[in-house]
Amino acid sequence: MTGMYTLRIILFLTVVAGLGACEKKPTQLRLAIPVLSVDQEIAKDFSELLVSESDIRLELTGSPMSDEAALDALLAEEADIALVSNNMPFRSGITTVMPLYPTVLHIGYRIGRDTSSGVELLRGASVFAGAPGSASRLMFETVISRLELTADDFSYIDSPEQTPNVFVVFAPISPGRIKEFPGFRLLSLGSPGDVGHGSNIDAMTLLNPQLEAFIIPVGTYGDATPEPILTVAVDMLLVARADLDEAVVYDFVHELLRLRPALAALRPGLFRAVSDKVASSNSTFILHKGLLAYTERDAPTVYERYSGIAEVAVTVLIALMSATFAGVRIYRMRRKNRIDVFYTDAIAIRHSIGDSSTLDERTAAAQKIKALQAKAFDMLVDEQLAADESFRIFISLSNDVLQELNAVSA
Repeated sequence: MTGMYTLRIILFLTVVAGLGACEKKPTQLRLAIPVLSVDQEIAKDFSELLVSESDIRLELTGSPMSDEAALDALLAEEADIALVSNNMPFRSGITTVMPLYPTVLHIGYRIGRDTSSGVELLRGASVFAGAPGSASRLMFETVISRLELTADDFSYIDSPEQTPNVFVVFAPISPGRIKEFPGFRLLSLGSPGDVGHGSNIDAMTLLNPQLEAFIIPVGTYGDATPEPILTVAVDMLLVARADLDEAVVYDFVHELLRLRPALAALRPGLFRAVSDKVASSNSTFILHKGLLAYTERDAPTVYERYSGIAEVAVTVLIALMSATFAGVRIYRMRRKNRIDVFYTDAIAIRHSIGDSSTLDERTAAAQKIKALQAKAFDMLVDEQLAADESFRIFISLSNDVLQELNAVSA
């Protein structure tokens, strides 16, 4: 009895252990941590929110990476996902998971510098333009190339704490960060009224479809924005390796959209761009299959898409078949009506000959019967009559009449 009780306990524990093993394990994803502190804070917010509200866990990489370095890490399989600017050049093997939030180009200068032109603003300046390989640095390098400036005309500094004369940074709108740059103003790329009137800002957005004109309102950064600032913005993308499992990305997109209200509460105004219509974004990279599967989850199946066409096709087919059968029946009936005329004529000729009929009358009647047969065979050849049972009956009837006439004549 004791052995049986022990066996039951073992079986129970085995079942419990099996059920525990069947529980869905959290999905672990390695996120390449970005360079900018504000992006790092957002990444940490992501991680903490996913831990508390979902089965997805984000593991942040050890050291911050520029956008280029993050893409390299993805391709080297040292990370699974990363936050990079949509202004980065296309890279094969990198796919978009979702556009998350806009990053705005902030061009700041120390009060007192000459802002009459870009050349004068930068000549002799110490410039903070983000880390090498970042979207900010790439944008700044494009600007100095167009201004025909060289590395001797200015100097880079590695950190905003080194008090630059000019900073050029793509970053989310963060009013609190202006405290890091006391005595600075933001440079406007024109007047807000210039947008849509063929100005330089229109040329920038035309030649760079990922960019869009953006206006920082008066007072957003306190004294640094005494007037509206016209600049450009570009989306920060969540990207992944192209070979990252489709089901994992599907679940990740679902969780991000489900947690959209919480994200918006953590960063008011920042996540307004997170939308179900993620596949319509102007992404530099191709869209991940998991993202496409999620956005097309409610799309009709092949059967549903073509069921209406199939129903119409079946209806038309049935109608054609019915029309064909009806046409065949009408055609047969018309041919049947033609042979009936021959029956009538043959019977009329037989009835026209009696016992008192002369030999000439009988000979004439026989000739009429033979003429009927000849006409019937001609119509048969022309397919005006069918070689069916009705035709055979007529031939048999006409031959009987001929025999009767010949017998009487003999």
